[in-house]
Amino acid sequence: MSFIPTALNLPQYPFKITLKESRYFIFDEVRKKHLILTPEEWVRQHFIQFLILEKKFPKSLIQIEGGLSLNKLQKRTDIVIFNTHGERIMVIECKAPAVKISQATFDQAARYNSVHKTRWLVVTNGLMHCYATIDHKEERFVFIKDLPEYQFL
Repeated sequence: MSFIPTALNLPQYPFKITLKESRYFIFDEVRKKHLILTPEEWVRQHFIQFLILEKKFPKSLIQIEGGLSLNKLQKRTDIVIFNTHGERIMVIECKAPAVKISQATFDQAARYNSVHKTRWLVVTNGLMHCYATIDHKEERFVFIKDLPEYQFL
């Protein structure tokens, strides 16, 4: 049986959810395909809509589940945001709602970002969202309360 969607600390969006062979699928508007609805995918799809509809992020500058090589291991980044010059500016790590946002989850996202070296890092489980800017020269994070709209990044 597939994951049953639960309420998140994000606005509700009218997703296209279908049931096929006793599994739920959600339509990803960015990748233009149906994906198995897992708890993490539920969070990812909500956060993508939040970025597009609430924070005015251009759909065309959002990359979902891009690959990266970290210490000779193949990993994937949940969401990477680009600027209009094609430079990576934000890494977003999505977790299932049952996964607590802890130092360990933030450190995982920071390790992924050590490859991308973006200025912004976001970690969310759909219930809690951590937003940080990164000063790579000083090697420090500055946590902020709310994510600004795309034009103010």
